[in-house]
Amino acid sequence: MATWPTDLFEFAFIHNFDERLSDLAALAEPEMWDYVATESARIKPILFNYIRYTYSRLAEEEKIELSDDGQSVVFNTGLVTPNQEPIYAYFGRNQIPDKQPWFLRSWLRRGEHELVRFQQLPDMVNYMTTPANLVFDHTKELRVNIEHIIADNKERFPEPYNGMDDFVLQNLLKGSLDSARERVRRNYKTAVPQYYRGKSQLLLPLCISSPAQADLALVVEDHGAFYRASTCLTLDMAYNNARQLARPDRDWLKP
Repeated sequence: MATWPTDLFEFAFIHNFDERLSDLAALAEPEMWDYVATESARIKPILFNYIRYTYSRLAEEEKIELSDDGQSVVFNTGLVTPNQEPIYAYFGRNQIPDKQPWFLRSWLRRGEHELVRFQQLPDMVNYMTTPANLVFDHTKELRVNIEHIIADNKERFPEPYNGMDDFVLQNLLKGSLDSARERVRRNYKTAVPQYYRGKSQLLLPLCISSPAQADLALVVEDHGAFYRASTCLTLDMAYNNARQLARPDRDWLKP
């Protein structure tokens, strides 16, 4: 069985990646792949990260398939067309010496002719081995390091909160945390799962300015008998991470 590098750009050469991402977005069912409040040097940064980290996980899981003749490789992007047909990344051998061994040829629907050279097509990525990790257990204690969240992440707070005195901001944040706890207690689906650096985590909404609008996402880690939270993310960062697992279908985390 082949061993694949976990870095997409070590594995394959991708010419004009921004254009290829646009092609993929056009082929897949419609979805928002751009940040809302964060500037990015590239187009569709959420899709860029999605493909990059999906490949990395698939390489770890050995879910990349080599063709019978050894000249092509595919992996399952986890995306589908508007007709719900799976989409695959299709690669050919790179003939340029001392470069990546493969290059991206195209994005293919499952039924396209080029894929007949594969006896079997690879499965989509899997991040979760324990379904319980996908839901928030409100019976567990939630320990929040408020001082650390503010000290290390103040630049992530929207205006005017990123310019406030730390003590004042701590009091505001405590109220938001109480609301988040109550909200997830009423509806466990409020907690949105994400996968980050090999760990499954949950995201809770922090609504500082209005109960109807999240300003930040609290990152919650499961430590067995309790949860712990010591950092927060902007909503763009949170959506980017959550999208690795699935397209968030929630009332607060949306692009």
